[in-house]
Formats: sequence, C-alpha cells, structure tokens
Amino acid sequence: MGKMWNAFSAQINKLANWFWSRDPIAQMQLEYDRSVVQLKEGREGLEQYRALVERVTRQVAVGEKKVETLTAKVKAYLKTGDRKIAGQVAVQLAEAQKELEENKGQLALHEKSYENNVEKIKHASKSLAKVREKIKTYEADLKMSQAEAELAKLSQSFDFNVTTDFGEVEQMVQEKIDLNRAKVRVAADMSEQGVEEIQAEKRVEAAMAEDLLSKFEIDMGLKTPETAKIDVTTKSLGPEQEAEKALAEFEKKS
Repeated sequence: MGKMWNAFSAQINKLANWFWSRDPIAQMQLEYDRSVVQLKEGREGLEQYRALVERVTRQVAVGEKKVETLTAKVKAYLKTGDRKIAGQVAVQLAEAQKELEENKGQLALHEKSYENNVEKIKHASKSLAKVREKIKTYEADLKMSQAEAELAKLSQSFDFNVTTDFGEVEQMVQEKIDLNRAKVRVAADMSEQGVEEIQAEKRVEAAMAEDLLSKFEIDMGLKTPETAKIDVTTKSLGPEQEAEKALAEFEKKS
C-alpha cells in the first residue's frame, strides 16, 4: 500500500508540476492575488486594532479627568478641615491613578504595536506594487521571447531548399508561373500567325486589284501590254482565272 500511495503521489506531483510550469505568469498572478487578499485582511485587522487603541486612549483621557477631579476634591476637603472625607477621596484618587497608569502603559504598547503593523502593511503594499510591476515585466519578456522563438522557427521554415515544404511549395508556384507564361507566349504566337495570314490575304487582294486595273487600262487603250507588264494571253482569261493566276504568282514570289 505504501508503494502504491507513493506512486500515486508521484503522478499527482508530476501533474501538478506540469500545470505549474505550463503558465508561470498565471502562477505568479495567483500568488500576487493571494497576497493582496491577505493584505486586505491585514488592513481590516489593523482597523479593528486601531479601534482598540482609540478605546484605550479614551479610557486614559477619562482616567486623567477623574484623577484631576479627585485631586481637587482632596485639596478642597483638606482646606475645610474634613480629613476623614479627604482620606476617603484620597483612597479613590490612588486607585484612579493606578488605573490611569495601567491604561497609559497599555496605550503605549498598543500605539507601538499599531505603528509597527502600519509599517509592515506599508512595506507589504510597496512590495506588492514591485511584484505587480515585475509580473508585467516578466509577462512582457515571456511574450517577447515566445515571439522571438516563433520567428526563429519561421526563419528556418523559410528555407528555399527544395527538400523543405516551403521549397516544394515555391517550386509548385514557379511551375504555375511557367505554365501561365507559356500560355501567354502561345497566345501571342497564334496572334502573330493570324496577323501574317491577314496581311498575306491583303497583299493578294492588292495584287489582284492591280492586275485587274492594268487589264482595264489595256482594254481602254490607256496602256499597252508592254508598259503594263502583263502577258497578252491574259485577255482570254476570265476574272476568276486571272485572280487564281495572280495568287499563284504571289505565292511563287513569296
């Protein structure tokens, strides 16, 4: 049973240490809050103690008043020659003086104890203020160190080596960029090919138009076949044959 209890206690202690080390700032804050509660309770106790000091102070003031009154009575009875009553009052005066001295002694002790407790609570308040600032500093330092650690891990993950995950992702991005550029290049090449065909058709049409105009000029007698540089045999050809011949000549020239 002893071994089982020790093993169980060890596991509980292990769990407690895990929670303790999980968030040290929270542990510090917990201890601070407990100290604040204790300080509050101490202050309330100090207030109650001060009430006791005030009561003893009032008792001393009443005792001093009583001693003063009895002293005056003793003197008055002595002046009148009534020594018997003066003696009775003197006995009361002695008791009052004794009680007054005791109250003064208690008041001195209570005042000294009260002042010491006030100093202790003041010191505890200052210490708690320092602890609070220290907790804030530790919390800020801890967060900063965690951020630095994360940045360090992040900088390692930003390795451009193809063997890393980031390197593989980068390679995929580059491949997509190459593919997009290839699509743009193919589209551009296809666009240029269409432009060349259109321009070729335009040149063919211009050549055909020029040949037809030359034929009309020969028929009208404005030009001779020699000056128009057209074979005379073209006169017997129709417009379609002439266009085909002009296209064949253009392709041959090209």
